Amino acid sequence: MPLEHVVLVLAAALCAGWVDAVVGGGGLVQLPAVMVTGIPPVQAMATNKLSSVFGTASAAVTYTRTTKVDRAVALPGVGLAVVSAGLGALAAAAISADVLRPAVMAVLVGVAAFVTLRPQMGSVPQPHLRTNGRVVAAVTIAGVGVAFYDGIMGPGTGTFLIIAFTTILGLDFVSASASAKIINTGTNLGALFVFAWQGHVLWGLGLGMAVCNVAGAQVGARMALKRGTGFVRVVLLCVVVAMVIRLGWQQFG
Repeated sequence: MPLEHVVLVLAAALCAGWVDAVVGGGGLVQLPAVMVTGIPPVQAMATNKLSSVFGTASAAVTYTRTTKVDRAVALPGVGLAVVSAGLGALAAAAISADVLRPAVMAVLVGVAAFVTLRPQMGSVPQPHLRTNGRVVAAVTIAGVGVAFYDGIMGPGTGTFLIIAFTTILGLDFVSASASAKIINTGTNLGALFVFAWQGHVLWGLGLGMAVCNVAGAQVGARMALKRGTGFVRVVLLCVVVAMVIRLGWQQFG
């Protein structure tokens, strides 16, 4: 691989780690950068997962040291996520991304509108929303639905997890990010297991990207913890808009 391509991919991994640690959606940056080098899509997705699992895991550790994690959601959710994302990765070859993109775009537009029209969402905890039924719903949506999507396609997984936790359980954005990182680590692991078993991972490139991804994730997690929910909310809106534009370009460009 030419040196300029290596530099591009490593820089994208650094940036993606930061984005993922704050609100998720780092695949929006990292995956296209890997694919533009000419690497086949399935190998690009597999190598992206190798890098991302290190970044999300390091961010999860940073969050859990200073933020209370909702263990009743995160622990069962991460177990389900490994399995569901693995199944999603197995199904990736059978489900066309062209079918999924319009649906994902519609959901993202709805997310952007929801966050914009409800400025208090995620700004402060709302513990009154938490019930046993809502906990079960959050675990199912995160550990099964979102995780399966991550195995098939991926971009926006962390963002969807944060939105699920703030709307269903009433968590603030920072606490939601902490739980999301734990489950996102599981989704990346599940998909990575399948891609590695299939022989699609480019280990040398992926491990180099992982170092940069971890560095970006550490900076992003610390910024989110220091600046709080308002900062996370702004970055969330920016990432959602960018994802809609990116997916729209892929679909109609």
